Amino acid sequence: MAATAPRLTAVRRSRPGRAELELDGRPWRVVPDEVVLRCGLAPGVELDRPLLRALRGELRRAEALDAAARTLSRRDVSTRRLRERLAARGVRAPAAETALTTLAAVGLLDDARLARTRARSLAERGWGDTAVAARLEDAGVPVEHVRAALAELPPEPERAALLARNAPDVRAAWKLLARRGFAPETIEDAVGPLDEDR
Repeated sequence: MAATAPRLTAVRRSRPGRAELELDGRPWRVVPDEVVLRCGLAPGVELDRPLLRALRGELRRAEALDAAARTLSRRDVSTRRLRERLAARGVRAPAAETALTTLAAVGLLDDARLARTRARSLAERGWGDTAVAARLEDAGVPVEHVRAALAELPPEPERAALLARNAPDVRAAWKLLARRGFAPETIEDAVGPLDEDR
């Protein structure tokens, strides 16, 4: 005689966004509401193998989405960095990719926006294009978004001239601007040539 599949006997609200599942009259597990909806879980439903597989996949997807959303709630990160963080947490690639696609579709994960925002912030704090590009690339921002973000910044010579105003002399201005990642030609345009005899 074949064993019968376990049956859901109750689906109850556990807390906001979560439902408690009761299996054959005993508490079984708490799952996100969306998993209940996606799997069609309701009292009387038998948990056969196909439904258990679907439930397991939906739970992985929900866990990946939750982990990704928690990361983004603390700080905007690039798609590459978020993918790496999910992998480090043991989230499997298919679930991670689904979470990344979902977050990008709703606008919570946007490499172009991240590049623009971070480039503008760095430029306002006195960093040159080379330093801005390096920091964005280090943050996992794709090169095409780095280039586009740099193109939207005020011209580097203008930013260099503003920063160099507070330097006591040309040599100090050169050192400051070089440390801040400004190109040599930009520094020379902004403060003049560096005469070795000065």
